[in-house]
Amino acid sequence: MRDRNHEMANGMKTTITGFTTRDVRFPTSLHLDGSDAMNEAPDYSAAYVTLHTSDPQLAGDGFTFTIGRGNELCVAAINTLAPVTIGMDIDAFGEDPGAFWRRLTGDSQLRWTGPEKGIIHLATAAVVNAMWDLYAKRRQQPLWRLLCGLSPEQIVACIDFRYLTDVLTPAEATELLQANVPTRQQRIEQLLSKGYPTYTTSAGWLGYSDDKLRHQCRDLMARGWSHFKVKVGRNLEDDVRRCRIIREEIGYERRLMLDANQVWDVPQAIEWMRHLAEFQPWFIEEPTSPDDILGHATIARSIAPIKVATGEMCHNRVMFKQFMQAGGMQICQLDSCRVGGVNEVMAVQLLAHKLGVPACPHAGGVGLCEYVQHLAMFDYVCISASLEDRLAEYADHLHEHFVAPVVMKNGCYMPPTVPGYSATMLDESLAKFAFSDTTSGTARSSAS
Repeated sequence: MRDRNHEMANGMKTTITGFTTRDVRFPTSLHLDGSDAMNEAPDYSAAYVTLHTSDPQLAGDGFTFTIGRGNELCVAAINTLAPVTIGMDIDAFGEDPGAFWRRLTGDSQLRWTGPEKGIIHLATAAVVNAMWDLYAKRRQQPLWRLLCGLSPEQIVACIDFRYLTDVLTPAEATELLQANVPTRQQRIEQLLSKGYPTYTTSAGWLGYSDDKLRHQCRDLMARGWSHFKVKVGRNLEDDVRRCRIIREEIGYERRLMLDANQVWDVPQAIEWMRHLAEFQPWFIEEPTSPDDILGHATIARSIAPIKVATGEMCHNRVMFKQFMQAGGMQICQLDSCRVGGVNEVMAVQLLAHKLGVPACPHAGGVGLCEYVQHLAMFDYVCISASLEDRLAEYADHLHEHFVAPVVMKNGCYMPPTVPGYSATMLDESLAKFAFSDTTSGTARSSAS
């Protein structure tokens, strides 16, 4: 491999020459992995993009996550956005990532179909994440280390503060970040030694039998986990039985979390949680529609001291701001693909820190754990400077399809060491689980 630092020192420019998109789907519905009250038989899928460069040894990968049908729509949206990258100098992106994000989300012809919500924003995440993967590889650093090396001013410059300044201004964000600079290295050493703590969803998918539920709990406890999440919401009697099984297995010294995946109306959520409160859950996740800010706030007031967690389906930084302002998001579960990639994740993490809401990012799916470890570590080192009530989600699925899969130790993500955003899938996996024909874009075809 070429010496990238030598290239940059000698002014050698590397530009993006084209892109390839893929529709990748894994048949997780066969074993009901990922099953919940809203989604009975998901097939974990990725709308996947590779950015090619003038250096044949250097490419950037990114994706957004879906659960099967409709993945092709995200691929189509990526094909609409990705041509913007062609001809870009990678180092120029690194000098001003915020300008790229604003260019991608500010397309005036896309404002009616998005951006910053829906399929267009999912595609934005894929392209933005691919750019960060590419730049981190160019700098020969894992993304979390690259982000932790940015100055407060550089971090703030990555973020679009439009519609946020009633709560958080660039100057306030800079001040918050500056306070943690002197102790960053201590937290980096802590991560290198012990990793970042997680909670696991792998024990409690709704389609699992009681016997499998018990087996999963025992296996995961033996591997170091002390925080467990179980799916609820389809049948109250079943939920009571399954929560009792989990408590029998993990005891009450370990934390239990519940996830309803949006299936309840507000009064129903309050009543259902009245019955499940005996199991002392730390939080209930997505108890009602992910767009119902005031409904979440009503539930939070009614079921206290049980917390309300949400965010994996939250469209953008503005909705996060309102959820937290209203008290409807007491645990912030931002998703690395639902919002517009690394830049917007930074904005949400800063909002959560300013408003005193612990960030416990959503993961699982395909590749989300690979992504989220970088984001959680950046948050700990540069923003929150705390592990109190902060956990990243983990699920035991599909890591074998990645070039640099997550490394776990005692229920913690160990810091990635391979350059990039851990987004690159194995060629054989991309080929085996391809759902449709590949679509390519080049400098020539993007102009036609």
